[in-house]
Amino acid sequence: MVVNNKVETLAFDLEAGHGPGAKAPPPADSGARQQQQRQAPAGMVQVELHKVSAPERRTTARALGQRLAEIFFPDDPLHQFKNQSLARKLVLALQYFFPIFHWGSNYSLRLLRSDAVAGLTIASLAIPQGISYAKLANLPPIIGLYSSFVPPLIYALLGSSRDLAVGPVSIASLVMGSMLREAVAPEQQPILYLQLAFTATFFAGVFQASLGFLRLGFIVDFLSKATLTGFMGGAAVIVSLQQLKGLLGIVHFTTHMGFVDVMASVVRRHSEWQWQTIVMGVAFLAILLGTRQISARNPRLFWVSAAAPLTSVIASTIISYLCRGHGISIIGDLPRGVNPPSMNMLVFSGSYVALAVKTGIMTGILSLTEGIAVGRTFASINNYNVDGNKEMMAIGVMNMAGSCASCYVTTGSFSRSAVNYSAGCRTAVSNIVMASAVLVTLLFLMPLFHYTPNVILSAIIITAVAGLIDVRGAAKLWKVDKLDFCACVAAFLGVLLVSVQVGLSIAVGISLFKILLQVTRPNTVVMGLVPGTQSYRSMAQYREAVRVPPFLVVGVESAIYFANSTYLVERIMRYLREEEERAAKANLCGVRCIVLDMSAVTAIDTSGLDALAEMKRVLDKRGIDLVLANPVGSVTERMYNSVVGETFGSDRIFFSVAEAVAAAPYKAQP
Repeated sequence: MVVNNKVETLAFDLEAGHGPGAKAPPPADSGARQQQQRQAPAGMVQVELHKVSAPERRTTARALGQRLAEIFFPDDPLHQFKNQSLARKLVLALQYFFPIFHWGSNYSLRLLRSDAVAGLTIASLAIPQGISYAKLANLPPIIGLYSSFVPPLIYALLGSSRDLAVGPVSIASLVMGSMLREAVAPEQQPILYLQLAFTATFFAGVFQASLGFLRLGFIVDFLSKATLTGFMGGAAVIVSLQQLKGLLGIVHFTTHMGFVDVMASVVRRHSEWQWQTIVMGVAFLAILLGTRQISARNPRLFWVSAAAPLTSVIASTIISYLCRGHGISIIGDLPRGVNPPSMNMLVFSGSYVALAVKTGIMTGILSLTEGIAVGRTFASINNYNVDGNKEMMAIGVMNMAGSCASCYVTTGSFSRSAVNYSAGCRTAVSNIVMASAVLVTLLFLMPLFHYTPNVILSAIIITAVAGLIDVRGAAKLWKVDKLDFCACVAAFLGVLLVSVQVGLSIAVGISLFKILLQVTRPNTVVMGLVPGTQSYRSMAQYREAVRVPPFLVVGVESAIYFANSTYLVERIMRYLREEEERAAKANLCGVRCIVLDMSAVTAIDTSGLDALAEMKRVLDKRGIDLVLANPVGSVTERMYNSVVGETFGSDRIFFSVAEAVAAAPYKAQP
């Protein structure tokens, strides 16, 4: 090979009409003719060779520190503390952990006016939703209102999102209700069920806060968007089917969550159907869905769908009061007053602790995923940043404190946050206003909910979860990535036909399987020279790219690890066999050099290095050179410190594919 830092001339035999910048030749009449045209680059291109340098040497401690900093502190949160006085650092630390002190100093009456309107608007949605979602979790309705009072106050102190409206959400409520009900029947053991709900909420908060404090938020990303789309769609269908109990007035309903069990129970209990309940339920469901469509088509009328649930509750309560005694099931008495303490109800020993921990982790992951996704969505709309790890700590502390104040799992709700944003909220004070409205309701208005019919709660839940069925999103997955679509369908069917827990397990399992599949079976491509340039690109992507015999250029588009090193060697050897068969069939010279383009190889471990060295020894016995092109800094550093550096030497590691071809002792041939 030629010594680096020299100017070499890359000479190709010319074929008529194939000079630099020449137009592509017309299509040939036969496949063989077309193949031959794709083999012959043209022109005389001068290529200057450059030395591939390794990064500056670092001590082990420094390299480890930099790597850990990149993993756990990619946003460099301590940057703002540099070159600051001690007093200023204390102020910045207070603002970092309590964002309310950051924006609170500039708060004004004008901002309060906007936040007050937004807070009262979302309160009109939060009150009926809180009661409904508590019912979905098999909890007393009052727990839903408790959970709409304390958690928003804590989030206003710790949260970094201006638009996030906090409270109970449908998916977390469903998962908690279904998981706890498998072991404890809320009708038979209401106190034990309530204890487990609060304990699961506490463990959910501990799990969430720990992820944020240890900066392990990337764990939540193991739930891909495709699997979440399928899981939430299936959960929305199950939630809606469960509401048939209230919508039809059925008293004895199945406790199972599967589609078949629910529909069988509906058919078997047809004698319990109440026509009064059905009429009221269908009428209010149509009203709620209609107002939702009005707001969706005209965003300026957001208040129509926001006010519809509370308006429906008031109207249905009046109707129920006037028609009392006619078979319409009602909520009944709700206790008046603020949240009672529940710390004494937390259970940390006994046979049900494992269930509480498992339920807490499951609901914690789901609520974190939804809350952070919603917060980031509205932050991008309003052009500000949301710190994911701080949000995890805020949501975790909120749930830990809530579990001691008779609250169950809460997070940022997309429906309430969308209303909050549309109503013109400016800061997290809107959560404080909402909590204040809930407080007034708890203190003075609870007797008014006595005659609220259960059927209206079912209608509100169905309306809320209908938006989780994302048919367009699933269609896009089919168009873009068939594997993602299969993952989406599998998660959907797992929830629908088996159970919510199985569906969630399938969603996580498929996400992990996809990661493992991409790691163990990385993409590789055969590359060719784009005429008129010195760039080598995938021949499958760039049809004008041409082969450069006797070179075989292979691009690896992944890190090389122990999990995929053997596969990569086998795949490259297969490319070599196919190229030699093609060359023999076309009476061309065989492969004399394999150029491995490593520009997309972001990392390599010892197994990968050993695999490269072993592959070179095998190819040397066959008289075929193996050279490497364009390795990134960390990969180059490991190569020079390993057996690869000794096996290849600096004269077989090149700055680019073009330089590797230019430095060869034999010329490219047509």
